[in-house]
Amino acid sequence: MELQTITIKREDYVSIVEINHPPANTLSSQTITELREAFQILKDDIDTHAIIVTGAGRFFVAGADIKEFTEAFGDYDAAFAMAEAGQALCDEIEQMKKPVIAAINGAALGGGLELSMACHLRLAAEDAVLGLPELNLGLIPAFGGTQRLRKLVDMPTALEMILSSKQVKGKEAAEIGLVQAAVKGDELMDTALTLANSLVAGKSMTSVKRALECVVQGADEALEHGLERERVKFAELFLTDDAKEGITAFVEKRKPDFKHQ
Repeated sequence: MELQTITIKREDYVSIVEINHPPANTLSSQTITELREAFQILKDDIDTHAIIVTGAGRFFVAGADIKEFTEAFGDYDAAFAMAEAGQALCDEIEQMKKPVIAAINGAALGGGLELSMACHLRLAAEDAVLGLPELNLGLIPAFGGTQRLRKLVDMPTALEMILSSKQVKGKEAAEIGLVQAAVKGDELMDTALTLANSLVAGKSMTSVKRALECVVQGADEALEHGLERERVKFAELFLTDDAKEGITAFVEKRKPDFKHQ
């Protein structure tokens, strides 16, 4: 499939997924489909160890394609399918076994903020605007926004942002825990690349993917189930060459030579 609204480029072991759907990088059905395709490509790419998602131009993602909403008036099944497609994209991103960072370069509204919340970590430009304005349209966030926002910020803050359609700048988003940090716009990509490299450089992807699985899946489970998975994944690593290499290198006081298997 030829990607028309998405570009992928790599810097070392970090792949950058850039949404390029002018004028506002809206999440049209085509863009959602292409993002899902892009993540499937990167999921199986052995040279991609971490992923950054960002937007081209002034926008991260300004929201869903409202024009497509008009086609679903009076059609429950069509509207349900729209929400289902957006949620599927966000679920696939969240379940990636490689760290995914949202570099929010501009407005991240509605589906755009929901997309960023599905990423494992978020950085924002100081002047970026983040919010869920769906109630102004007589709708609700439906790409996972009602669920993921309340996990990232406290319940009252989540309710205020959703019910009032309040928008926050990057700095305030960092203060409430919605993003990890807010930086100057011209420093955003360098900061994101530095963060991405810090997550995977010098590490075996065999352990990175298991750590992600334990944290992400454990977030929605009872503690006992999360601890069981942790034991299993820990034991699995002792069957890998990389764990043997990492432990041996530590004992021998040298850098490990991981093969990611």
